[in-house]
Amino acid sequence: MDAPTLGSTVHLSTADKRGSVDHPLDPLTPDEINAVTLTVRKYIVEHTEIKAVKFVTCILSPPPKRAVLAAMGIPVTPGGKPEAPTKIVRKAESDFFDALNGAAYNAVLALVDGEWKVESLDRLPEGTQPNITVGELIQCEIIVQKDPRVQALAKEVGIEPHQIFADGWVIGWDDRFPKDRRLAQAFLFARFSKHENLYAHPLDFVPVIDIIAGKIIHIDFPPAWRKEADGSVKLSVPTTQPQPLSDDAFLGANRPRIQPPLARYDFLSDLIKETEPNYKERDDVKPLHVIQPEGVSFKMQGNILEWQKWKMHIAYSFREGVVLSTITYNDDGEIRPIFYRLSIAEMVVPYGSPESPHSRKFAFDSGEYGMGIMANELSLGCDCLGKIHYLSGAFVDNLGAAVEVKNVICIHEEDAGVLWKHSDYRPGGRSRTVRSRRLVVSMVCTLANYEYIWNYYFYQDGNIELEIRLTGILQVSVTDSDEPVPHGTTVAPRVNAQFHQHIFSLRVDPMLDGLQNSVIESEIVGVDALTGSKENFAGNAFVIKDRVLKSQVEDGARDFDWASERRWRIANLNKTHYSSGKPPSYTIMMKGGAVPLLAKQDSWVARRASFAHRQLWVVRDEEGPKGSRLFPSGRYVPQTREEPKDSVGKWVNEGSGSIDNEDIVLFLTLGTTHIPRPEDWPVMPVEHINVLFKPSSFFTKNPSMDVAGTNDHHSQPAFETVGIIEHHANAENGTTCCAN
Repeated sequence: MDAPTLGSTVHLSTADKRGSVDHPLDPLTPDEINAVTLTVRKYIVEHTEIKAVKFVTCILSPPPKRAVLAAMGIPVTPGGKPEAPTKIVRKAESDFFDALNGAAYNAVLALVDGEWKVESLDRLPEGTQPNITVGELIQCEIIVQKDPRVQALAKEVGIEPHQIFADGWVIGWDDRFPKDRRLAQAFLFARFSKHENLYAHPLDFVPVIDIIAGKIIHIDFPPAWRKEADGSVKLSVPTTQPQPLSDDAFLGANRPRIQPPLARYDFLSDLIKETEPNYKERDDVKPLHVIQPEGVSFKMQGNILEWQKWKMHIAYSFREGVVLSTITYNDDGEIRPIFYRLSIAEMVVPYGSPESPHSRKFAFDSGEYGMGIMANELSLGCDCLGKIHYLSGAFVDNLGAAVEVKNVICIHEEDAGVLWKHSDYRPGGRSRTVRSRRLVVSMVCTLANYEYIWNYYFYQDGNIELEIRLTGILQVSVTDSDEPVPHGTTVAPRVNAQFHQHIFSLRVDPMLDGLQNSVIESEIVGVDALTGSKENFAGNAFVIKDRVLKSQVEDGARDFDWASERRWRIANLNKTHYSSGKPPSYTIMMKGGAVPLLAKQDSWVARRASFAHRQLWVVRDEEGPKGSRLFPSGRYVPQTREEPKDSVGKWVNEGSGSIDNEDIVLFLTLGTTHIPRPEDWPVMPVEHINVLFKPSSFFTKNPSMDVAGTNDHHSQPAFETVGIIEHHANAENGTTCCAN
């Protein structure tokens, strides 16, 4: 059975096969998961020759977009009325393996008269691999720990069997092995005491595991880097190409065995004290409390949230983590649709060391594992401060039982500084300050060594923001004493943190004032007229040049251009603003998160992660029996060796037709290039990536003009002062400026 994530528990079935569902996009409940997998097992026994199964996924199969919008009373045209509701059949689908031969299958089920019925059961093409599960990752570690060869190799460098630990990764790309074998690679570490930081002690070899067979089939030894007499750096082997499997891997690496570093670099305060006697936590930080004496300003009905003028559906996804759907804004009584669906659809972490086996280190943390499966149970007063509402999630374990993750999504409010302010500087002038409140929907996921914090922010001025925070522990490898590291940083003696990137694909399914939307590309450029000319005498003029993206093939893949401040707006061209004359739109502000993929265009990772080639992809949405175009690197990601047919690159390059005034989907590519520092060790302080969606000609005027000023009587001077404290009394009736 899958090892539960932090705070997760196996859910026992009740008689309820559906559970409580308030919205067509509510994820499967734990009772539904148990009922679906039971139905699949019964069907397999009655209709197939399969003797044993191992479940991988069990998820909601989403209903058609228009049916959902009709059910929720959301219009699909500007100012129009909602379409008449139609019957929605609740459906589910499940991926599973034949536990004996490794063949993969997909089943689709429908809830008919309160009973789940199998509609289809299809064997997936040979070599297709659904995501790896937590149970398989734990199984990899057990296989490694029990393997006699691993034990012997570890003992050669002073490590006992009980001290061996392994982070299992999907193997990524290695064409020395057949595609139809479900493979993992294991990065090994030593742990000398319970709870210590095992990443401080990397081992010098990498086993490859056949997960279905439950055994190690090969062991790789990375070569070493050496400094030559002329100062150049070369590998201990003549090529970065993987050695043939027939060769002796250790002899082929042409380097001695390397003992793991023994120094401890702990992150738990009680363990730090054991090795640093003078360690002391800071005691000069005074408490800072977040209180809401009258409660929160948002309302929840199941997974449906209402806050200020916002309304949305919030769901747990085993793969994407947090999914936000049917996002609308109440604009003075008019319900205006903005986004049908928002989620992180994929991410890839390519590492920059070319030598084998490090060259196959590029994890697709969503498609190969699943953000939701790796999500933490969040804690009051720790991960989230203030008055908090939590949502739980559920996924399936290998035996088909629902695993419930409690408190996996955190919802709360924050003060976000000043929303807007103006002071009339003239004598006797008045001023007004309005503080910003924002709604936060967040999740924290642990992918082995790394943590990702996902924060979706909703603001009172109509802005929507995604903030990604990266923290956790660097993925490291061992080096010999004084070994150069041309593709990494020695963050501690003999501990090499390799250069790498984190590249995310944010899927945006817009419905700005309806389903027919377009993308406008804008460039800000200086006018051609020279300084001193009659058209541009002072030389200061610049203009905005707009272009609507028309063709999916010709315009569906776009690069960011820093020189022209290129930006994109999602717009509804069927409506215009009363004053600006422009269509209502949301501008995508992502300049700070735009990052190029540094791997070669024909590299292994680039061929699998086509989304990373461009900063913006626009495709016409096409809903099939299993939903919309969701995943930019394909539905089944593990062990792909080329760009899948159901990937964003194929959709654009092999597609046809218009993306103008259509039901479109955008994939935004953002990320960061991480050049590790010693200050990132032993735990990395958070790094931030942000993308902002900003209304432009969407509202008549500033939509936050009705937000009240704040006169917080709990605010006090930090220090005692001599004499009378004078407030800046320039608002109405001499009150403080933010109380008007």
